[in-house]
Amino acid sequence: MTRASRQRILIVDDERDIVQVLEFALQQAGFETVAARDAAGALARVRERQPDLILLDLMLPDLPGTEVFRQLKSVAKTAALPVVMLTARGEEMDRVVGFELGADDYITKPFSVREVVLRVKAILRRNAPGEPAGPRETVGPLRIDLEAHRAFVDGHEVELTALEFKLLGTFMARLGRVQTREQLLHDVWEMTGDVQTRTVDTHVKRLREKLGSGRDLIETVRGLGYRMSDPAEE
Repeated sequence: MTRASRQRILIVDDERDIVQVLEFALQQAGFETVAARDAAGALARVRERQPDLILLDLMLPDLPGTEVFRQLKSVAKTAALPVVMLTARGEEMDRVVGFELGADDYITKPFSVREVVLRVKAILRRNAPGEPAGPRETVGPLRIDLEAHRAFVDGHEVELTALEFKLLGTFMARLGRVQTREQLLHDVWEMTGDVQTRTVDTHVKRLREKLGSGRDLIETVRGLGYRMSDPAEE
């Protein structure tokens, strides 16, 4: 792959050691990298040349990462730019705000560098031109037939309610991405406002019980919601 054709990753973090580790790992994986140590530098880098994805720390010295994110999403040219948030363990509320704004994923510090590279590859693959719309038909032992409204585990059909089928399809359409309970209430139940999110937990539990060998593909993301993992990325 030539330098001109390599995908460009912008790393925004004020910790020099983290930037160096991420740059080395991503370059080894075939990416081009550029770095910024604060929000102003990040926005300047984006204006100079738009990256293919941003790794964005939420704790920056001049502006919160969520504000950088808002500015990017408010401009048509950068609104669809994939953003992965880097967070410390104690920043649960910022993570929730980030996902409500539309972040593609988050990675908690301290992190596995290999996991970061895999997440970046998965998100860029999902956003690649020509990527089919809608959910993947097959994930691990799971398969869905949207037109027939049928679901299968290890080749055997399982009986799902309409809501369970829609919930499964939503997870498979957003493979690898965290879905907050609020997002699921809005997209699956079409409910908004101060609605108890316990109904999401109840339905996810019932769905898992029906998925047999595929139940563990739906992961609980503490403090946020759920994510369906892709066995092909492991």
